[in-house]
Amino acid sequence: MSQIIFLHGASSSGKSTIARSLQAKIEKPFWHISIDHLRDSGVLPSARFKSGDFVWAEAKPAFFQGFHASLAAYAHAGNNLILEHILDQGEWLDDLRHLLEPFDVYFVGIYCPLPMLIAREYARGDRPRGSAQADFETIHIGKSYDLEVQSQDGPDHNANLILEGWRSGKRASSFTSRND
Repeated sequence: MSQIIFLHGASSSGKSTIARSLQAKIEKPFWHISIDHLRDSGVLPSARFKSGDFVWAEAKPAFFQGFHASLAAYAHAGNNLILEHILDQGEWLDDLRHLLEPFDVYFVGIYCPLPMLIAREYARGDRPRGSAQADFETIHIGKSYDLEVQSQDGPDHNANLILEGWRSGKRASSFTSRND
């Protein structure tokens, strides 16, 4: 059965840095996958969305439906995943619970203090200003995690905590229970 370590946190919370640390330490091959990888690879016609040729709000539902289905396809093919995602739409958690139900999902909440999120967002320059704060205020509501970590503790420390929890086999999150 494929295994998925699902990192969930606000934009600029450190998900990618933790994912790279996990991938370097984990004893099995795990793909590191995120929306940023697709965006940065040129899959999306980003310049055309920015120029107004295309409307992101119209394309977004199909894009995410395809992304979510691709995650299940990768796992069904036998790939282990380190997934980083921001569940900023209410139905996405239910969709992913259904799609990933056959797999061992270890759901990790990444928390980061708001001032740090805002500073990171500004330093990156590739996020709409205010998205980190909007995420901070909403995305963890109603989610139950197998583990919660604090971004300011550092990626290596957090990767070690995640690996320890993942290796334990104990699961009690939004993906293992139906506490709606």
